[in-house]
Amino acid sequence: MKKTLLAAALATGFGFAVGAAHAETSVTLYGIVDGGIGYQQLKGTYTTTDPATGLPVDVDYNGKRTGMINGINSANRWGLKGTEDLGNGLQAVFVLESGFDLGTGVSGQSLGNSNRMFGRQATVGLQSDAWGRLDLGRQTNIASKYFAGIASPFGVDFGQAAAGATFNSAASLRYDNMVMYQTPSYSGFQFGIGYSFNANGPQGFRQSGGDDPNTHAWTTGLRYDNGPIGVAATYDQFESPDAFADGTPNPDGGVKVKSWNVGASYDFQVVKLHAGFGQTRNGWFQGITFADLDATGALMANDGMRVNSYTVGLSAPVGAGQVMASWGMADPRGTVGDDEKQNIYSLGYTYPLSKRTNVYAVGSYAKNVAFQDDLKSTLVGVGVRHQF
Repeated sequence: MKKTLLAAALATGFGFAVGAAHAETSVTLYGIVDGGIGYQQLKGTYTTTDPATGLPVDVDYNGKRTGMINGINSANRWGLKGTEDLGNGLQAVFVLESGFDLGTGVSGQSLGNSNRMFGRQATVGLQSDAWGRLDLGRQTNIASKYFAGIASPFGVDFGQAAAGATFNSAASLRYDNMVMYQTPSYSGFQFGIGYSFNANGPQGFRQSGGDDPNTHAWTTGLRYDNGPIGVAATYDQFESPDAFADGTPNPDGGVKVKSWNVGASYDFQVVKLHAGFGQTRNGWFQGITFADLDATGALMANDGMRVNSYTVGLSAPVGAGQVMASWGMADPRGTVGDDEKQNIYSLGYTYPLSKRTNVYAVGSYAKNVAFQDDLKSTLVGVGVRHQF
């Protein structure tokens, strides 16, 4: 009730008309606030492009940071979600969710030089217990929803310990302009599929006889999650645009970048085991930011590139809390140069103080970050997370 009243008050403050409350309609304010103290280091040599010459250049880097960390256990966010009963089991639904940096208050999920107001999710749709859910707008892809939490005990969370640091299409990847359908869960089985008319940014016009400036993307998957068993299989694909937004031809235009993943878990009660395998071809979907280095970029085409990804992990109850451990490797094949295997070793622990608040600790070490020989990343931190 408090959340509903506060959401109504916020809506009034933003200048929207708020009518009389109806029993069949609800709006909820929710979010996560996560902060702590930690240490991060990125050390070694990586190859980047010299902006003056356009040629590759090696950069020596040794950066350390001790102090506040935030959004580690879960990314910081706040949002509004609502439903309206349309009758016959049908509901209208919406989600507006914004990410932010707890240390500075800066909005997350930037686009160009501006920030998206609801960069984590902005969708409207319809749902029914009988036929499932249809969402339209910016939203997370199927691999992040279905695969990450089954293949890794860290799921999409805990920074470089997350499944997405090894399986790039499961790194909380979001597509703009997407239509997504998901079935209800039938005895643990669920299927989802989505199509994006332009995966990153506003949908551009294709002039008559001109090149298509839009990045079209597909995401689909099937999962079974019932009792002790979890299994998931997902597939993502995007096609690099024929031209950039300014109309300049794209030299990598028309390249289809593909990623598939399979994962499984089994809960023995005393310990839960996780494992996953996947492959990405002809490019990269989304990388993880190691310290201050956005090492791999997002939605990049690289014809002939191939990366095999592997992970194993476990989680187990320890007292009232839970310990988690995982290893992940991304092994580049068929690329140019002496790319190295990226390995990440992670250990974490969470302890609930209440249903909404927990404390956590995490340590993660990555070697050959972004396939760069001898580039290492270390993260150690403790924090508190509150959900509302």
